Amino acid sequence: MPSNPFHLFIEAPRLIRPSLLLLLTATIATLGCKNEHTDISLEKPHHSNTAAADRPTVNSKLFGEELKPAEADLKTKHSLESTTASLSNRIHFTDVAKPLGLNFIYQNGEVGESLMVEAVGGGVGALDFDRDGHPDLIFSQGGDPTAATSPRQPAVSLFRNTFHSGGSNDSFRDVAQAARLGRYGYGQGVSIGDFNADGFEDVYLTCVGKNTLLANQGDGTFRDITPMSETDDGNRWSTSAAFADLDRDGLLDLYVCNYVTYDPKHPLNCRNSKGENRICHPREIPPWSNACYINQGDGSFAEQTDVRGLAAAGGKSLGVAVADFNVDGDPDIYVANDTTANFLFDNRGDGHFDERGLLLGCASNYEGLLQASMGLAVADFDRNGFLDIYSTHYYEESNTLYRNLGGAGFQDITGRVGLHTPTLQSLAFGTVMQDFDSDGWQDLFVTNGHVENYVDNPILKMRPQFFQYNGSRWIETSENAGEFFAGKYVGRGVATLDYDSDGDLDIAAVHQNASAALLRNDSQRGHWLKLDFVGHTSPRQGIGCRVTVTAGDVRYVQELVGGGSYLSTHQPTLVFGFGEFDTPCQIEVRWPSGHVQQLDNIPLDQVITIEEANI
Repeated sequence: MPSNPFHLFIEAPRLIRPSLLLLLTATIATLGCKNEHTDISLEKPHHSNTAAADRPTVNSKLFGEELKPAEADLKTKHSLESTTASLSNRIHFTDVAKPLGLNFIYQNGEVGESLMVEAVGGGVGALDFDRDGHPDLIFSQGGDPTAATSPRQPAVSLFRNTFHSGGSNDSFRDVAQAARLGRYGYGQGVSIGDFNADGFEDVYLTCVGKNTLLANQGDGTFRDITPMSETDDGNRWSTSAAFADLDRDGLLDLYVCNYVTYDPKHPLNCRNSKGENRICHPREIPPWSNACYINQGDGSFAEQTDVRGLAAAGGKSLGVAVADFNVDGDPDIYVANDTTANFLFDNRGDGHFDERGLLLGCASNYEGLLQASMGLAVADFDRNGFLDIYSTHYYEESNTLYRNLGGAGFQDITGRVGLHTPTLQSLAFGTVMQDFDSDGWQDLFVTNGHVENYVDNPILKMRPQFFQYNGSRWIETSENAGEFFAGKYVGRGVATLDYDSDGDLDIAAVHQNASAALLRNDSQRGHWLKLDFVGHTSPRQGIGCRVTVTAGDVRYVQELVGGGSYLSTHQPTLVFGFGEFDTPCQIEVRWPSGHVQQLDNIPLDQVITIEEANI
């Protein structure tokens, strides 16, 4: 039997003619579509970009396995009894950006011309750049996309976290100038990773044009090393990026999403039926291929997209998440594409990849329709030991939840678990799936906002959304989650961090032409564990670590994912929640190096730093 579960049903089609293989992949993408989406089975397809072809009836055994209930559904009873009321009373967030001095506005430069780059927005990254134990925040910045880089353009912002619980100087202070940061083009995404393993996190900024790699000097300053690192990606329009150890040599490599071939200085002239400027649709513009840079260990990277098997047709990529989706010990790459098929690059085990998104059922929705994918959240929401994928989409498409069935691939179960209808009237970007109230089940935060920025667009600004999982369905509890959720914004990048070091995760959210938010988590919560990592043979901050916590008869699995969300980077920490369970637990850490560590009889409600043993 193949060691890679993704290969269980893929080897046979190799002898099938290409035309028949295409029919098979379209069929696989529709597995269980009507039965799994009972709340939408009678509706017409929504705002999608590719018409579905007529398809034959599909046997659910095509993936090679019978579908089984989630392990958590069989083992856990108390969470299934949760009511909507009890869920609503648990979650609460407070926007503390203004009182803490986090004064940042992403300026997209719009002046009424509706340039395409104005719609994408900016990102935020959480990092402890000065290693004082408190996560800081760095924001990308836009500006005038038609002007050259100059001191007159707005620069990036780096907010140093001086929050010390109970102190008199609790605040964030913009230290970008002192850190020798400046203007780096029309900014999009922020990716964080200690690429040279010196203990100080570095920053990669994606832009419309040349990207920038900023090396942390360890003295509170950064240095632009883009030319010597060879990571600027030419003049492409780059969006999200992810640091991850793709070849498992202990060094962080870099995967960069590129969007379309659009030059804001010489833009395609797109107009509506009235002759007015409008944001160009991605279908009107050719894609720009993505890039993969392999760390050479000497401060430089080698562009190896093609030789690694990471070149795929289509693209128009906006989001990326790197994780071990099939639990074979190697990192895979999932890419969210706008109006084209999403990619899932399956790692062969040697740092080379095969694109299997269609075959694995996660390239399109349950109808086989391609969607406008933006942000990504990755977590094991059903506690079956496999990481699931939540992808945000365009207005009237609804977001999509792909349940990971292991060897059986993925299945779109959005409607089955209550997530279809609540997101139909939203255009979603940044998202994160975490257990914010430590009740043992994952929650979802999604930020929304339209892309059509013409004057008086009534749905340009949208309310963010919050969902809680009760063990069987997702329940929207936005109305009770805090004052922030009553407001409307043009939301884009989202990152999580524990800025106040109280053991739960807070949220930083970027808005177009309006103040960014820092949402302090004031939720009621159960027992918890917060885990930080120090790698030696593996990447320094533990990116790629897979952790299993056994609490009683329930196992919780998380992974430090590379990338995720939208244009942003989360603090590299894992928070586990256990609800009312308060007995010491067992922790197993599988490092990217392959080394496995086990910690027994660990008390709850504490922060633990796990250091990789030297082997």
